[in-house]
Amino acid sequence: MTSLAPITTLSHASDTHLKTTLDLLFEPSPPLHALALPVLKSTVFPSYTILASAIQSQLIALASSSAPEDAQKLSDILSSHPRLGEKKVESAQSRAEQAQLQQGAEEEKQRLAELNREYEERFPGLRYVVFVNGRPRPIIMENMRARIDRGDIQAERLEAIQAMCDIAIDRATKLQKD
Repeated sequence: MTSLAPITTLSHASDTHLKTTLDLLFEPSPPLHALALPVLKSTVFPSYTILASAIQSQLIALASSSAPEDAQKLSDILSSHPRLGEKKVESAQSRAEQAQLQQGAEEEKQRLAELNREYEERFPGLRYVVFVNGRPRPIIMENMRARIDRGDIQAERLEAIQAMCDIAIDRATKLQKD
């Protein structure tokens, strides 16, 4: 599937089709499939933006929970996003979005890899997620540095959720035009 089906058809789609849709919008993530499929099957959404908002609400509920299994489930979902600048990126959408981060000076690439490691040490179980949206590597690295220095894991979870949903909405817009 390289384009999205009409949003109103999703509530009657097969699990396989729904998982593929989620993978196109977000990233391949069995924990996200398990979380979102019941809602996708029981709700007719008027737009992909509203669908992303519904999933965002589910993710925020996980972030607000004090249950360790909810924190783990959220971490698993957020970690489905590739590290920024990583050479091996599974989804075609992420490869395209990160293309500019692959280019440039070797020194900058190394610094980005170091920031990824530092981020994941500071926030165990999380991966830095940001809506790149054409921003250059130095701006992304400044944002990453600021978020590491802030040191607030709850804020990180919420920023990552917001970024995931912004990315999904952007992808939906692009995939509906194709």
